[in-house]
Amino acid sequence: MHTVSMPNVLIRDLDPGVHAVLAARAEAHGQSLQQYLTAELTRLAGQPTLGELFADLASRPPQPPLPASAIVSAIHDGRRAG
Repeated sequence: MHTVSMPNVLIRDLDPGVHAVLAARAEAHGQSLQQYLTAELTRLAGQPTLGELFADLASRPPQPPLPASAIVSAIHDGRRAG
């Protein structure tokens, strides 16, 4: 049976205070430090950077402007629904 190994990340020269905070957060979540950091890095990788967001917005076709009445109506609808 062949097992596929997952990539590893090694962080050198990590401030001990940073390590302590991360270890405490992992413990508070009932996770090992490895589990906690894997979840946090996965979450971080799933969020686009500002540069990626701006590039995505720039690649979209221009949209016609909304009339002020439509904006005001949407605000009122949201307030009534919430």
